[in-house]
Amino acid sequence: MKCIPEEPEFGDGLVAEKAVWDALKNSLPDDVVLAHSVQLRDGRAEHEIDILVLWPGVGMAAIEVKGGRVSVENGQWLQSDRSGVHKIQSPVAQSQGSLHAFRHWIGRQLGTPLTSRFAYMVSVPYTDVPRDWEMAGCPRSLVLDKEDTASAAELVRTAIEREGGGVSSLAPPFMERIVRVLNGTLGHDATKPLDPKESEDVQDHLTERQSVLLKATRSLPRIRFTGGAGSGKTWLAVEKARLLCKQGKRVGLFSYNKGLSQYLQDRVSTWRHAQPAFTGEFHEYARRLGVPDGTGPAYFEEELPQLLKDLAVSLQPEQRLDAIIVDEAQDFAPLWWEALLATTTDDAEIYAFLDDHQDVYRRWSNPSTDGESPLEDLVTIHIDENLRNTRKIAETFRSFAGDHFTPRGSTGLPVRRVQCATEDALNVAGDCIDALIEEGWVNNQIAMLTTKERHPIHKEFFENGTTADYWREFHANETEFYGHVLGFKGLERSVIVLCVNGFKDLSRAAEQLYVGLSRARSLLVVVGDSDLLEEAGGRDLQTALLRAQVWAPATPIDR
Repeated sequence: MKCIPEEPEFGDGLVAEKAVWDALKNSLPDDVVLAHSVQLRDGRAEHEIDILVLWPGVGMAAIEVKGGRVSVENGQWLQSDRSGVHKIQSPVAQSQGSLHAFRHWIGRQLGTPLTSRFAYMVSVPYTDVPRDWEMAGCPRSLVLDKEDTASAAELVRTAIEREGGGVSSLAPPFMERIVRVLNGTLGHDATKPLDPKESEDVQDHLTERQSVLLKATRSLPRIRFTGGAGSGKTWLAVEKARLLCKQGKRVGLFSYNKGLSQYLQDRVSTWRHAQPAFTGEFHEYARRLGVPDGTGPAYFEEELPQLLKDLAVSLQPEQRLDAIIVDEAQDFAPLWWEALLATTTDDAEIYAFLDDHQDVYRRWSNPSTDGESPLEDLVTIHIDENLRNTRKIAETFRSFAGDHFTPRGSTGLPVRRVQCATEDALNVAGDCIDALIEEGWVNNQIAMLTTKERHPIHKEFFENGTTADYWREFHANETEFYGHVLGFKGLERSVIVLCVNGFKDLSRAAEQLYVGLSRARSLLVVVGDSDLLEEAGGRDLQTALLRAQVWAPATPIDR
């Protein structure tokens, strides 16, 4: 067990604190952190937490300890010790005050609000407190008395889970950040950026906090969740599917591109309870129901959805979906939505997760058969916070993400900018990957994304018709990855080398850049010609890239 400090000094006047400390240390799990005498300032007010408990996966507790015999008369707290009986400040108020002071302080230190469950408690290790005792602001479950001290661990856990304010458990990576601050180690260079793994753990913690949106909207059966890149939409889509499956509903979890569909399938494959009735691509779902294969854009865009609508008329009730969830829903054409809805029950729940600014396929220019959007009656919920990317990365694509876009990640590493001619971008981007690996980045942390022609490795998979193997390689996470921005929607890696090697359609270039720039979690490298980037992405992008670190990766000859 980690203790802060490792061996606290308990003087003559702190016998009670030592008794409680020892009881907790002997009964709590090894991964719990105990801190003694945490001194705090909140404005001009000074506070102290006698014992602070940080329990990963559970939450936190601030414990105020009072020795001697403690009693309450007419609302006044009293303490009896060797010097006699004297009035004391309410230990409940002290514990509450120190909890709030700690919440404010640690939020400022980490730049992230503390939303984990946090309970204030009082320990009176030499006083018997009746089981039915209670007073305003202090249920009996928040008090540890003489008898409770022996089984303190379980009672602390119960207090955190039942009485602790907050919306989530304490994520282990977030706890480690708190511990680092509590340690107060001098000599650490605070100007250096956080380790990328730590930043990504924090991003994961922030993303999981989005579950509050699902709780707040649980009574709404038809929702359009709209948000910018990195706002946690895919995590929310998977979590919504999990919750609906647990309710016994037949769920369809859909996406358009193969890479994201494979990711969704991998996620649900580990569930021990019921899994979705279908997870994957819309067109594969149609084939599974019996729609015959076809080829060509006209077949996929118009014929297949019509065939699915015709087939859906004869579906039995047990074949219909009780809920459909679509990630990257802006990629679904209106006709696809109509066909999909035709396979559901009359009262089916519908959840669309989308980013209006990433409509790279422009399918919504094709109207539905009745001229109305099939998402017309969905309640819109806005998700404005960017959680995937560091702030330096998020600032590069802010101009594409909408007025309410709000980065919440850590500051992070500088974006790197590599200037080269468009025709040289592919080779230079390859040099970047070699240089990054020499720096210490692991190859499976890196992905190169192109904006026009595919990288030769990507092209070989595509021409051989082995795209399934291609995406299996990506999700195996064993080596660097070479892809195209259009196929990487909804996906991410720690390091992205964005190779701007031209655009097939300059009118759609801004959307492609938005996708490419927003895939990196820790480090973004932009390779290409400045004039083309400004023409495709606008003056705001060019201004953002002027703040990037100019980088010239060493070639093999240089090394």
